Amino acid sequence: MAEINADEILRRLSARLKMRHLILLLNIQQHGSLTRVAEQMASSQPAITNALSELEGMFGGALFDRSTRGMAPTSLGKLVLARAQAMLHDLDHLVRDMATAAAGYSAHLHVGVIPFIPGRLLSAAIGHTLPEGQGGMTVTLHEGTSDQLLPRLQDHSLDIVIGRASSAVDLQQVEFEVLYRQQPRLIASRRLAAQLGRVRLDWSRLVALDWILGAPNTPMREQVTDIFLAAGVAPPVPIVESYSSKLIGEMIVASERAVSIVPADIAEELVRTAGLSIVPYSFDWTLPPIAMFTRAGGARHTVALFCAALRGLCQEA
Repeated sequence: MAEINADEILRRLSARLKMRHLILLLNIQQHGSLTRVAEQMASSQPAITNALSELEGMFGGALFDRSTRGMAPTSLGKLVLARAQAMLHDLDHLVRDMATAAAGYSAHLHVGVIPFIPGRLLSAAIGHTLPEGQGGMTVTLHEGTSDQLLPRLQDHSLDIVIGRASSAVDLQQVEFEVLYRQQPRLIASRRLAAQLGRVRLDWSRLVALDWILGAPNTPMREQVTDIFLAAGVAPPVPIVESYSSKLIGEMIVASERAVSIVPADIAEELVRTAGLSIVPYSFDWTLPPIAMFTRAGGARHTVALFCAALRGLCQEA
């Protein structure tokens, strides 16, 4: 990329860049054709072409490569598109904050969480974030795997992610802090758990039961596979694959043969909410720790307060 005059580009953008320009860029990225973009934005192709030319003049370089296969962002275009998406998400958050304030609350957070995070921990963190008399806050929870959620943190869709810290996740423009590590527990219906608890751990017997496990290539599923392989037994083929702890608990309670391995804090929550039991077996795993992720460069005030509340609760546990 050629040397740029940052001050000059900033002056041009400050004077001329509009929100409609950002929307135009994202539409071009989505549709790959100025003709389709013109139809989508109820405009003419010459007007869209002129607007793109104006944008490229502001940024001082081509934002898209044109070919017979359509339009693809240049290296400069990728940088601009990432920031454009973030700016539009920030605008959406501003509107949500305004609605939250109008309803008498102080703030709204978008929190990404992996499924195996206890609801009681999240509820307590939300309740401890703002002191009494400050209006409280509202939260939208977004579930997914860590590799699904972190890109949404990077593009400003989310304010914070509670997931797993591992070498497999992209930590560009992200800061993280390990909160705690989870230990494994075998769960089953009360009757089956009582039967299993009266005998020694027998992997060949366990593998013949009906297993309910997470999706392939997720940390939880890989850990269960590793546990069986370490015991010299081929891992079970699950009768059901689910990443919902609630569904796992309900299905295990409804069956006299179903079992699963989940983190201890999730198992304890399912004992209370679903009525299942924990089998008193002990085995090791190396599941990546639970961590909280925020964008690099400092979190806004309410996010920092939420992080402090979450950190304090995990230290007390």
